Amino acid sequence: MDSFKNKPKIDLNQARSTEAERLVSAGKAEDDDAFELKLRPTRLAEFIGQEKAKEQLAIALEAAKSRGEALDHVLLFGPPGLGKTTLATIIANELGVGYQQTSGPALQIQGDLTAILTNLRERQVLFLDEIHRLQPVLEEKLYTALEDYKLDIIIGQGPAARTHVMEIRPFTFVAATTRPGLLSSPLRSRFGILLRLEFYTDDQLRFVVERSAEVLGVPIDQDGAAEIAMRSRGTPRIANRLLRRVRDYAQVRAKGVIDRPTAQAALSLLEVDAHGFDELDRRLLRTIIEKYDGGPVGLNTLAAALAEEQDALEEVYEPFLIQIGFLDRTPRGRVATRLAYEHLGIEMPRKLSLF
Repeated sequence: MDSFKNKPKIDLNQARSTEAERLVSAGKAEDDDAFELKLRPTRLAEFIGQEKAKEQLAIALEAAKSRGEALDHVLLFGPPGLGKTTLATIIANELGVGYQQTSGPALQIQGDLTAILTNLRERQVLFLDEIHRLQPVLEEKLYTALEDYKLDIIIGQGPAARTHVMEIRPFTFVAATTRPGLLSSPLRSRFGILLRLEFYTDDQLRFVVERSAEVLGVPIDQDGAAEIAMRSRGTPRIANRLLRRVRDYAQVRAKGVIDRPTAQAALSLLEVDAHGFDELDRRLLRTIIEKYDGGPVGLNTLAAALAEEQDALEEVYEPFLIQIGFLDRTPRGRVATRLAYEHLGIEMPRKLSLF
């Protein structure tokens, strides 16, 4: 049994950096911001997919506008790359109010939060990304701001310190997180609207790719868009990233037009297969199957065999493989499923195929 004593913990920033380096990662890469800004829809009617969330949001927006009030605070949660930041900007655009964006890690001291809240305009939208990484002391400061539009400030130090209550203009707080389970109950209770974003279907992603190609002025047919969508792991951010790479390939080797053969050739060159797996995904599955007879294999052992950190495996590699049924987590360790054997073209041992 693997020992967990003195296990070195990976810096979460390191895990995110590892994830961002992958072409099929849903995490935001350094060069994504400017590109996504051009493709980002500005109105709810232009936003593709997430029909349940859109319907709830449309009703709440219409009601808030008719009353002339600030929209209830909104919590957006779900896997990365599905459009949480885009929806936050759409909320501000639909309400016709100002928009300000920051993130949990960016707020380090109480003065940062105080400065932002006290400078908000009437009914403005304040978007806080990665709220699960907000410091607990700052989270507690948010409670009265969100509920009563008031902010308690301590002036001075020691015996001379005194509390001052500042009034804040009514505003809409929109927060996003990929890990809602890390939010405290008091914080969750401050949100009037909770919207979960789901992975996209291939058809929805095809529309995303076609719209992005139109915005970029890239000729693409329906089959080419469908091929990119199929390999995008249910995530618009990945679809747009793959579209950029396929566009480059098409301009150099295919007269600038993206059809299915061009998309297949480009994605094959990038080593992104029909399920959206890259070499790291395939190496993980092959290691479990070929070295450990399909599993179960402990996380420590698997991390050592792959020369990867345990947290990187859990945070970066495993989630998508588990979601689509290629990998199972069991009390005894990780197990490759029948789908993994079939995808890699490896015959499943008879003893495993009986289960």
